Amino acid sequence: MYRVSTFIRNFAIALAIGSLVATIWVNLSPESYYDVMEARLFTLSAPNWIMPDHARITLISVTSQLLMALFFFLLGKELWEATMLERGALHGTRGGLPFLASIGAAVGAVAVWILVSALIETAMEARLGIGWQVPIGGDTIIAYVIGRQVFGRGHPALPLLLLICIGLDLMGLLALALQVPETPTRLLWLLLPVLASIGVWFFAARHAQGRTERERQEALHLWPYMLAGAISWIGVAAAGLPGALGLLPVIPAIPHARRAFGMFAEAEELLHDPLNRLAHLTIRPLMLILFLFGLTRGGIDLGAFAPTTIVTLAALWFGKPLGLLAGVLIATRVLRMPLPTGVDAPDLMRIGLLTGIGFTVPLVALQTALPGGAMAEAARLGLALSLVMIPVVLVLFRTR
Repeated sequence: MYRVSTFIRNFAIALAIGSLVATIWVNLSPESYYDVMEARLFTLSAPNWIMPDHARITLISVTSQLLMALFFFLLGKELWEATMLERGALHGTRGGLPFLASIGAAVGAVAVWILVSALIETAMEARLGIGWQVPIGGDTIIAYVIGRQVFGRGHPALPLLLLICIGLDLMGLLALALQVPETPTRLLWLLLPVLASIGVWFFAARHAQGRTERERQEALHLWPYMLAGAISWIGVAAAGLPGALGLLPVIPAIPHARRAFGMFAEAEELLHDPLNRLAHLTIRPLMLILFLFGLTRGGIDLGAFAPTTIVTLAALWFGKPLGLLAGVLIATRVLRMPLPTGVDAPDLMRIGLLTGIGFTVPLVALQTALPGGAMAEAARLGLALSLVMIPVVLVLFRTR
């Protein structure tokens, strides 16, 4: 078992501190909390074909749409390497079981969300199935930190847990991208990420395999990839899609290591390829970013309990684990895919329960997938209550 970098634990601490501060603040003085979070930081003057008139630049929007793009760039990088590189955990046939498990968990969460929403009147403004994107994502950071306590250091179930959680997180964001913007012509802006990726590959990345040392050295400069990432983010955001997705399109175009060392492997800190260097440049800023994300999105109104809270918990606690187990059964019984060595059925049950912890990505989804006000706050409370799964799993299943 490879060593996982310690920054994962630091990320969880930063997120928890930000959320705790926000929760205390919003319950003691909600007026001042929302005044600060929703205050307009500055005004951007741009034509309507670039940015809608009602766009507001606040601490919330800057954190969720711009800064969190670095976090999902890190997750996307790990998933890309696991899929494409030699010895990657998802390379070739090895990716079948985690992929089906992630698909099953997502489908189970959405199905239970829609079913329970139909049985319970969630809000007057709610339509059937509205908000189905919320329970798809989870919380890779918290799930791994708790999973390490549950399984023990070095257990082979930990890489599988990371793969499934990262897959669910990215699927949760991509589900938001399925919503067509109010002005469909804005989707033409998606040409920018495509052109940025092709351009940076042609002018920089392809020289990584050049014949001369000069060409190979030119491909190691980071500024072309940073510029391509900025152009890609502008295109995604201007298209009306979540800005947090903005850096993902350029990942395949960035030169990377020849083989994978594992999810968030500590050994990657010694690599000098542009993709790993860019990823590790984000580590220190991400601690502040995740604190800000907890501060801006993690404030829980303890009095917001409503039917949507029950819907959220049902999708996370029942839909996801059951869907994950269904996906694994299809992989192992129907398609005859083997379980990873050292992973058994009880381990899969633990993984399923850990995916039922929903916080980071669902909080991003709330703003777009649900109407604001009481319904969103009730769902936010449900996401916070899903953390109750942490002590339950630790007490019942912790490895002794």
